[in-house]
Amino acid sequence: MAGTKNLKGAFGIVGAAAGATSAVASLRKARATNDRLLLANAIAGILVALTSVLIGVRALRKDGAK
Repeated sequence: MAGTKNLKGAFGIVGAAAGATSAVASLRKARATNDRLLLANAIAGILVALTSVLIGVRALRKDGAK
């Protein structure tokens, strides 16, 4: 069971990294075209990726503490 939680945490972090990459690309495009809606979407995507990383790290820490 502990291995499963580690795996979920690791996949969460990897997924968040992929999401962050996409959000940063959107951020660059939004800044280049001066599109405020795309900028808001990119910022929200970055926040989602950050939250996902924190959840993944928490899952890894909780498993290690037990």
